Amino acid sequence: MEKPVKSRLWAVGIIAAILILSVAALALGRYQIPVRQVLAVLFPGLPGAAEVTDNMRNTVLNVRLPRILLSLLAGAGLSAAGAAFQALFANPLATPDTLGVATGASFGAVFAILLGLSGIMTQVFALGAGVLAVGLVYLVSADKRSGRSSIVMIVLAGMVVSALFSALVSLVKYVADPQDVLPAITFWLMGSLSGTTAEKLMLGAPFILAGLVILYLCRWKLNAMTLTEEEASSLGVRVKLVRAVVILGAAMVTASVVSLCGVIGWVGLLIPHISRMIFGSNNQRVMPASMGLGAIFMLVIDTVARCATAAEIPVSILTAVIGAPFFILLLRKTGGLPS
Repeated sequence: MEKPVKSRLWAVGIIAAILILSVAALALGRYQIPVRQVLAVLFPGLPGAAEVTDNMRNTVLNVRLPRILLSLLAGAGLSAAGAAFQALFANPLATPDTLGVATGASFGAVFAILLGLSGIMTQVFALGAGVLAVGLVYLVSADKRSGRSSIVMIVLAGMVVSALFSALVSLVKYVADPQDVLPAITFWLMGSLSGTTAEKLMLGAPFILAGLVILYLCRWKLNAMTLTEEEASSLGVRVKLVRAVVILGAAMVTASVVSLCGVIGWVGLLIPHISRMIFGSNNQRVMPASMGLGAIFMLVIDTVARCATAAEIPVSILTAVIGAPFFILLLRKTGGLPS
């Protein structure tokens, strides 16, 4: 089968899977709702609308729908950010937190929790600290004479900034009240989509969507960014500008996701490699595939997290428990990291 036809079939399959799994996720939970009633809530003109109760409508529209939308956005965003950084830095182990954005956003959130601020303010603090982390990376990595940053300097600065904010997170946990505040911080750091509301989603979703659009529009230029700077420039690519734009898009996504649902690992590392195994190394196909597969992965993980046990399982635990063995199998199958 020709690659364009195969890619289109995969695209149709991914979209269909997202729609089917989303409806299933709306129906599943400790309070189960028949699919017929779920569809009647979403589309009031369908048969079965008369059987819909106010409790069903509230559960679907106000509790589960915002959470499912967030899981789709978070999965797509983290996967796209991981794919972008792996191409930009030519490093198959790059993740959305390569530049310390997630760690910075974590510090902002736990500091807000320490101060006893509201959920919205916690989100604002996390976004601000994530942006601050990127700014520090560029400030530290900039050459004194030219004011420009090299890839090596950016990555090294990212490691330093990440270590700094990680230490600050530990400091906040150390001084936090062990009875009330520390458990809240610990639970938040493990990642969870519980408590997602339309209000919180409206604050963070625009940044995720904007970052996704940026990364999607830059997908073909990421192929050139895997070359040396001289080779990429000879192809007409403005290397410094593209690098800054891609980092900005990935940082917006990562900081927004962390501000909404805490730190979630493995998605940005695992999904881009699966996409490359299916679609090859062309980022024009890998980027949208990573978004789609990442959305499916997070939707399934979050549905399992809230349905498997009476007490909800933190999402990051499940992503690690499922992602790590899967990544090992991927390594065994390919004989190394897919390129």
